[in-house]
Amino acid sequence: MEKKQRSEISSTEAVLLGALAPGVNAPTWNALRFAFLLLGLCLTFMLSIAFTSGQSMLLFHVGFLIVIASSLFVLLNWYVASPFL
Repeated sequence: MEKKQRSEISSTEAVLLGALAPGVNAPTWNALRFAFLLLGLCLTFMLSIAFTSGQSMLLFHVGFLIVIASSLFVLLNWYVASPFL
């Protein structure tokens, strides 16, 4: 009986292999974008809670988290798009 060889690897294996390989592969970048999408959803929810609570300090902290997350996303996009890879 013949066993079929799997030519495809799972996305988890691709992300783990991509972490060790030079450059950025597509599954790793897709996983990173998905993580940033979920982070954006969480921060949007936190921002709506901060607006409804009326606490200015909470609004300041959530705004600072949004600045940190957006700057990290922009810097990662810049690094991946750079010709140095």
